[in-house]
Amino acid sequence: MKTAFIFPGQGSQSVGMLSTASESWTVIEQTFTEASNVLGYDLWDLCQNGPTEELNQTMVTQPALLTASIALWRQWFIGGGSEPDYLAGHSLGEYSALVAAESLDFADAIRLVRLRGELMQTAVPASAGRMAAILGLEDAQVIAACEEAAGDQVVSAVNFNAPGQVVIAGNREAVERAIEICKEKGARKAMPLPVSVPSHCSLMKGAAEELAKALEDVSFGNALTPVVQNVSAELVQDADELKKNLVEQLYSPVRWTDSMELLGEEGVSEVVECGSGKVLAGLAKRIDRSLNVYNIETPEGLEAALEAFRKA
Repeated sequence: MKTAFIFPGQGSQSVGMLSTASESWTVIEQTFTEASNVLGYDLWDLCQNGPTEELNQTMVTQPALLTASIALWRQWFIGGGSEPDYLAGHSLGEYSALVAAESLDFADAIRLVRLRGELMQTAVPASAGRMAAILGLEDAQVIAACEEAAGDQVVSAVNFNAPGQVVIAGNREAVERAIEICKEKGARKAMPLPVSVPSHCSLMKGAAEELAKALEDVSFGNALTPVVQNVSAELVQDADELKKNLVEQLYSPVRWTDSMELLGEEGVSEVVECGSGKVLAGLAKRIDRSLNVYNIETPEGLEAALEAFRKA
């Protein structure tokens, strides 16, 4: 049996997240306290009490989700869980995967994702960018729609999340044109997402340049567990390559379908989503129905995963 842990990105946050887990596991609030000491504000209180508008600010969301994932990762081992064979994270979640792989220190990761969020937020003027989800079209159809809609602006396919589920991003007007073209092509749904930052498109290149400068001062080690990175959809352990791909990730598509398919080719049968929400668990089943998928954000979920792993 081969196993993989996958870590979610933005969109999985919610006010009150991990509240049930914290009632049973002291490591949850302990991990949030570590993050709060780095950030200079009470991250746990914000996650539990909001307001939602503040939690959804990308420079807050990113540390919150990273911390939630690492808290659950720690609890997995406290509960007797074993090391997985592979790790992967969706966008922001890649930082969680690198902490889990012991390539990146948790405190350094918190600082990096806060900066990442700040750089992304300021890279494009407020309301000038947009993202949209396109459901029911082939990847090639979405790519062609973006090329048709772009004109002298930017719009491109940026998240290949599952067959028939692609996210696009770019300048607001270009994304809106692409939405209409996708509808004409027969998309089941083509809808704007409630975010203002157009992640993973070329509008983020300036942010990536600044992130690269910051990464020069951060210590990276080789990953002890292979990490499937978003940019290449390949297994990476080399520290320099891991760091280079984090920079490129900001303005390159998230190849999540390819990443999950690679895990299947490697013989992975058990996948654990380690973080708030169940977004990645749902995508994993859409990509490969043969996978056994677990989520460990509650005591019941953790125990179910541990029991399944023990039996296997």
